[in-house]
Amino acid sequence: MLDLETIRTRTDEVRRNTADRNMKADIDKVLRLADRRSALIQEGDGLRNRRKELSQRIPKASDAQRPALVEEAAALKGPIAQKEAELAQVEEELRAEQARIPNLTHPDAPVAKDETGNRELRRWGRIPRFDFQPKDHVALGEALGLIDFDNATKVTGANFFFLKNEAVLLELALCRFALETLAREGFILHTTPDLARMRVLEGTGFNPRGEETQIYRIDGFDLGLIATAEITLGGILMDAIVPAERLPILVAGLSHCFRVEAGAYGRASRGLYRVHQFTKVEMFAFTRPEDSDAMHHRFLAIEEKIYQALGIPYRVMDISTGDLGGPAYRKFDLEAWMPGRGDAGEFGEITSTSNCTDYQARRLGIRFRPAAGKKPELLHTLNGTAIATSRTLIAILENYQQADGSVLVPEVLRPMTAFDRIGPHP
Repeated sequence: MLDLETIRTRTDEVRRNTADRNMKADIDKVLRLADRRSALIQEGDGLRNRRKELSQRIPKASDAQRPALVEEAAALKGPIAQKEAELAQVEEELRAEQARIPNLTHPDAPVAKDETGNRELRRWGRIPRFDFQPKDHVALGEALGLIDFDNATKVTGANFFFLKNEAVLLELALCRFALETLAREGFILHTTPDLARMRVLEGTGFNPRGEETQIYRIDGFDLGLIATAEITLGGILMDAIVPAERLPILVAGLSHCFRVEAGAYGRASRGLYRVHQFTKVEMFAFTRPEDSDAMHHRFLAIEEKIYQALGIPYRVMDISTGDLGGPAYRKFDLEAWMPGRGDAGEFGEITSTSNCTDYQARRLGIRFRPAAGKKPELLHTLNGTAIATSRTLIAILENYQQADGSVLVPEVLRPMTAFDRIGPHP
């Protein structure tokens, strides 16, 4: 979250940024609560100081003076407790309101109301031109015995799926390829829990409550299913103070991801594109503040490296203010070409990478010590998708389909799958 000093001293900028981000936050209420918090701290300190003064005077007082001093000191116990209770309530309300204010935005990010204002930075790859009528991944998955939506709906509900046959090995190969790529880049590999505590969910900027939540909560437990390994990886250093010489810390996580994904499901979102559960390999970094911008571009370069190796055409998008989530200072997306999307193919988001500056670190209490004896400072956090297998499978199936109905496997994955083509099953 933003610190109170920024909100107080750069109020107009914070208001404008909140409006640009299409976020609902009551800046005035935050300022009022912050002032009330300061007043309560001052009032409580005054009462405690007075009680301490009385306690020091009582042993030295005369027999005639002592009863009045004892009575006054005892009488202060109730008001002190009342101030502490009120302060706790105000601090809780302040934190909740403060958390609604989004991060500040990189000055180069496009300012726009929604995703239509996202800026295309560049493209890579050749968009395939088929001499036959291409199918979308749903039709290909059914014809090749790779994806089963019907039985998954029967077992679990809409927007879940079974992968079958070669698709299972293809998904595992994608995960293996991404993890090996990240290991060579210096990331510490993890498989992460699929659950996280509420504080970690909230600390990374995911709202586990309310109508707009994307989180599945576990009734009766302080736990929710994670929407991304960003949550669990970010929580690794919660409440830690890291020596500066350890930075940057690069971690990668393989996990399942669970999302409510409430809202309309148009044709472009059918099949694997918008589902409630999928598998993902996530990148995460803890850096010095002055290094986070360079790390952000490094994350983007790694994502491009992965999808170039897979031979998937894509474009790089600089995400506009109206399409940014609360924690992100700046965000880049890769949008892959998906021939079955729309009437003649469209680009669809396949990865994203965000620089969250100190927004998550402040919530999670993650700091670094610049040098021995120096005061700890908040570090910066970044996240990025290495592989989201569901959407990557869409891109592979649709871009690598052949006239005979088969699908070629990207060359880089063939050593892991042990097959180079997927054909119909008898």
